[in-house]
Formats: sequence, C-alpha cells, structure tokens
Amino acid sequence: MNETSSRPVTSVDVARAAGVSQATVSYVLNDNPHARVSEETRQRVRDAAARLGYVPDASARTLRTGRSGIVLLPLAEARIGPLVQAMLDDMEEEFRSRGYTLVQYGERRLTGVAAAKSWLALRPAAVIVEAGRLTRKSVDLLRSSGTRTVIAFSDEASPLVPAVVMPHEATGACAARHLVERGCTRLAAIVPKEPGIDRMGERRLSGVRAVFPAARRIDLAFSEEEAGRIAAGSDLPDGIFAYNDEYAMLLISALQDAGVRVPEDVAVVGADDLPLARLMRPRLTTVHFDASATPAEMVAIIDGMVKGERESVPGTVMTLMNPRLVVRDSA
Repeated sequence: MNETSSRPVTSVDVARAAGVSQATVSYVLNDNPHARVSEETRQRVRDAAARLGYVPDASARTLRTGRSGIVLLPLAEARIGPLVQAMLDDMEEEFRSRGYTLVQYGERRLTGVAAAKSWLALRPAAVIVEAGRLTRKSVDLLRSSGTRTVIAFSDEASPLVPAVVMPHEATGACAARHLVERGCTRLAAIVPKEPGIDRMGERRLSGVRAVFPAARRIDLAFSEEEAGRIAAGSDLPDGIFAYNDEYAMLLISALQDAGVRVPEDVAVVGADDLPLARLMRPRLTTVHFDASATPAEMVAIIDGMVKGERESVPGTVMTLMNPRLVVRDSA
C-alpha cells in the first residue's frame, strides 16, 4: 500500500521521490530565481510532484510569505462580456503557469475600506479591481496588510494605483468616424441601462460626440420590447453606434421587425467583433480590438510587481486593446 494514499502528499514525499532535499523542492516549486538548481534537477522535482499529485499547502505558503499565491479579481457590478471573459481565461492560464491562482471573487458591491477588509480575508498577493471601488484608505490598508500590488480597471489613469485603461472613448470615435464617412448626418449612440455598463456606454457616447457633437443619446435596456419601441419611432437617426455587438444585434432585429432597412435606412455599428457578427444578416460592421499587450505580458508585469522587480506606480497606464473598425454589411 502506498504510504501516501491515506494522507495528502507533502513536499517531503516529493523530495524523497526525486532524491533531493525538501529545501530543493521548495526552491523549485516556488520558482525561486536565486536558487542554484540545475534544470535537470528542476525537471526531476516537477515530474515527481506531478506523479504523486502534490498540491502546495496554501495555508503554509501564507504563513511563510505573509501572503497567498492568490490574484484576486472582485467581480464587477456589470456582467462580463465574452471579449473580457476570454481575456481573463487567458490570464488565468498565464497566472497558473507562474504559480498563482486567479480567483474571481463574487462580492460585487462593497467599496473602500469595507471592500478591502473583505478581500484581505484571502490574503491576496495582488488585487485587480474597478477603479471606482478603491479609495486612498483602502489601497493603504491592502498594502500594509501584505497585498503587494493593486491594479485598477479604469477609463483613465488612476491617482491611486496603476490602471488597465479600456479605450471606450476611442471605440465610440472609431464607430462615429465611419458613420460620418459613409454619409450619415443624424447620429445616435446607445447607452445601456444596465448598471455598470451604463458608465461605459456614456464614455463611448463621449467618443461619438467628439467626432459628431450633435449625436443623440438613446438609453436602452436589453429587451425586445424597448428595442421595438425605438425601432417603431418616427425620428430614427440614420446612423447608430450600438455600444457593442449584443446591443447591435438586438437593435437590428427590432429594426427589421419594424420594416426598417439596415443599412439603407439606418446604418448600425457594434463593438467587440464577436463570432456571431459574421454569421448574422446583414453581417455586422463592428469595432475590433487589437491586443496592444498580450495576457502573458500583462501577467508578467503583475508578477514583477508582486516580486518587487517592477515598481507599482500610481498613474501608470496599461492599455490592453486598440480599436479598429471591421467593415461588413450593416454600415
């Protein structure tokens, strides 16, 4: 009978199986860059750990380092779209390859110090969160309690922490320029009514108005009934930026049901370039996002901040995506 079958596998078991010391196992599995361990020995330790099914003891790591290997991502109030979820999935794999666990934390509404206290229960090495949920006191509390870096998702630079800036205004401007160039003279932009997304919609509307100041704002809940009322109106614009592909598809369906031709009567532009954008009819003209930093590059930056190899400077801006129009049939 295997002596480890009735208890969890420990680093001592891995060391015995690999023929090395327990300290060497620790150096290898914690990816200590200063340890003088040959690549052959590193691979032997990794193979032994995989063969035995070794899982590091998170509580022991926390006691040893003062923090866990957790990168905490408190979920946003608004639902996550397919584009962002795909990016997070890629980042999760990259974090795992570096010894971290990306935890998407379900509490969506706490802000400030109350939020920081909730997050600190998991002793995260890093926190990635919407900028609007942070305050000076909450950032200070996180750092003083062992969180090595805090990163904000934001529409602009943050005075508190480094920020990953989403190009909402540039997205709206990209769509508006195309509508103007194709001859539209009555522009509108959809602003979703859904909490959280509404703020992003307003930023995209600002981008549209930077190109076409008279652009009309249309507030829309994601429902067939509301889209139908807009489509049946007598004062339809001739060009609409629909916030994203999902709202564009909703709106185009409502327009078609009302007998309005797309793009002959109303041109519609979405954003995200979802796979369905190529499959629907008319094929959707949309704003595609080119990666300016890959998930691997972003994770490497955060890893460097956690390890103290890179400064975590407030006001620093990291841009993940640059908007680019993909012209199809709807506009």
